Amino acid sequence: MSALFPPAHTTTDKAHGRLELRHIWVSTEINDYLAFPHVAQCFCIQRDVTKLSNGKHHTETVYGVTSISADQASPDRLLGWARGHWEIENRLHWVRDVTFDEDRSQVRKGKGAQMMASLRNTAISLLRMAGARYIAPALRACARLGKSVLRFLGIPEEL
Repeated sequence: MSALFPPAHTTTDKAHGRLELRHIWVSTEINDYLAFPHVAQCFCIQRDVTKLSNGKHHTETVYGVTSISADQASPDRLLGWARGHWEIENRLHWVRDVTFDEDRSQVRKGKGAQMMASLRNTAISLLRMAGARYIAPALRACARLGKSVLRFLGIPEEL
């Protein structure tokens, strides 16, 4: 796409052993052709990632629509929001996968898996609200605290 149309905005980041280039193309020209209620803009985000250790490269492309007008959200703002969304998703899911070992959970029937995911999310949120920056050590501390964990979370023990 970049050969035909230059991207509206591009960012470059070098972190975690990767070089990432993110490009966004935004359009309001095709809104009438999209079967999406209240569409104000559509966009394409392309992420080019190069692993610095071995030079391996891959490209990811995602498409999106938004009801937020071009006046309210410029291309760089849309790109920032998309990146922020994935940062939040990764922050939560990584903790659930690694700290709670969620991928190996045996809960599969009925609403059990959804309920356990909700409980894990609640635990993570409570710990973050209590000021825990790192969830795994905070969970270990809570396990040692026993009943006084309620105090740690700011919940009165006499409910």
